[in-house]
Amino acid sequence: MLGNDVMKTRIATFNCENLFARFRFRDNVSPSEASDNGFTINDVKFNFQDRDQRRITANAIKALDADAIALQEVENLDVLERLRNQFLGGFKSFPHVMLIDGNDPRFIDVAILSKHPIIHARSYLHLKKSPRSRSFIFSRDCLEADIDFDGNIITFYVNHFKSMLGGRGHTRKRRLDQVRAVRKIITDRFGISNPGNKPFIVLGDFNDYIEEGKEEESSLPELVQWNQVENVVERLDPEEQWTHFFSRRRQYRQLDYILVSKSLRSQVSSVEIERRGMPRRADRFTGTRFRGVGRDNPKASDHCPVLVELDL
Repeated sequence: MLGNDVMKTRIATFNCENLFARFRFRDNVSPSEASDNGFTINDVKFNFQDRDQRRITANAIKALDADAIALQEVENLDVLERLRNQFLGGFKSFPHVMLIDGNDPRFIDVAILSKHPIIHARSYLHLKKSPRSRSFIFSRDCLEADIDFDGNIITFYVNHFKSMLGGRGHTRKRRLDQVRAVRKIITDRFGISNPGNKPFIVLGDFNDYIEEGKEEESSLPELVQWNQVENVVERLDPEEQWTHFFSRRRQYRQLDYILVSKSLRSQVSSVEIERRGMPRRADRFTGTRFRGVGRDNPKASDHCPVLVELDL
């Protein structure tokens, strides 16, 4: 606590890249190749996990000093608790954990680690575009969770939208459906007229970006530029807003987002992007790395954690 009972609260998001117990996906593997029949894992598509990689991933999480962190690409709850217990300091570090198995055929789910109680949670993995549709809207899930920060309850919407694998344009419609579903979930709960008057945060790996003058090519404007939220990363210098490096095209983009509702805007005191776990091939970052980070591997992830600090 600070003067006048202000509490510094740090909230983060991090795609921790294939946080699996036994294996990680090889490069350039399509999700459809993970299993031949839905039950049997195609083990030629995987490498064994590297303990150094998990240690560096944990270093990135610890460096955030977050009160609550949304995670993407976690295999299951057991793996999340194992990471916490072996690398993050045990139960006392994050006593509250949440993960619901989602729709992804590669078994990567969204999750939450929190120092504060998760007092409500709801999954939307069951949503379909229509009753007769065979496909689900969310590639993983939109995990809704109310977290009680010492009397200040903030609703999280944790997402990991459809990847650009197969082409950005080809996959845009699926992400747009997900964007619109998130907005509907929020307005169904908090009202259509001014849902941003309620304290909520939409965060996660949105797997797309917005370029000025080319907004129509992106799936995200209806959510990221919605007047009920603020993309807090835009408070940083434009050259410092990237959270992901695509080495094949030498592209630095923001794929990871924290959108605070307008009721929380005035309480944002700082925004950070943690890059010390990025592989050395992402040479736009010239600062020091965590011990052991290599050119390609090991690394914390191919994404950077993003953090916002709020004065609650």
